Amino acid sequence: MSGEAHPAVYPAARDAAPLLEARGLNFSYGRRQILKNIGFSLKKGEFLAALGPNGVGKSTLFRCILGLEKRYTGLILLNNGDIRDKSPQTMAKTIAYVPQIHYPSFNYSVMDMVLMGTAAQGPEWAPPGAMQKRNAVEALERLGIAALGGRDFTRLSGGEQQLALIARALAQQARLLVMDEPTANLDYGNQIRVLLQIEALGAEGYSVIMSTHNPEHAFLFAGRVLALRDGEIAAIGPAAEVLDAALIRALYGVEVSLRRGENGVVSCTPRLARNTT
Repeated sequence: MSGEAHPAVYPAARDAAPLLEARGLNFSYGRRQILKNIGFSLKKGEFLAALGPNGVGKSTLFRCILGLEKRYTGLILLNNGDIRDKSPQTMAKTIAYVPQIHYPSFNYSVMDMVLMGTAAQGPEWAPPGAMQKRNAVEALERLGIAALGGRDFTRLSGGEQQLALIARALAQQARLLVMDEPTANLDYGNQIRVLLQIEALGAEGYSVIMSTHNPEHAFLFAGRVLALRDGEIAAIGPAAEVLDAALIRALYGVEVSLRRGENGVVSCTPRLARNTT
């Protein structure tokens, strides 16, 4: 696949200092080492897809980046500063998290869910003010779901819930989005709709690191791929250059055929060896 195509890089991502950088990152649960010497950087406007099988350490990596796991060794830098030195309020103003699914304890409205993303923008324990409400409305409008503001979050479809969670992250006014398999529980149509919205955010200068199990998502939407295997980096670089059949086999243990269409988009098809006897 090398040399055939290069993913688009948004203008904001060119010649810019990294927004996020990991250097020699290691993490263990007891004697089990989960992350081994992880290093990568993410610039403004970049879309990085983290690929790898279940249990490889993607969620642990995200928890370290978010400051939720502090027992790692190595460095995680945000705007060139060690995240260990940053307050929760400072972190919340720079980085937002979008989970793959969310089950609130109470049946909040969509507007209330989105307003939760603005908590770091005002005094502690203060109710949302006019600015926070304006940020929430603008986030809903940007994603085309303003009409859902008064609906109960738990009564939305999976795709609508995911867009609401992305709106919550946007209302937070953070420019770095960490997304843990945001399309994992969505039907095919909602997967594409959500990914198109994420891609559009990159064009607006947002930086995105997103985990996915689907190689085609990386080919279609991501600028670069971070492939993890056994807690280590198996490959990192432009999807069209590093994500080949050999790497997919190494990650997932399946044989695939890759084909580039007339529009330059790569499709990934499993090669099934069925027993016909």
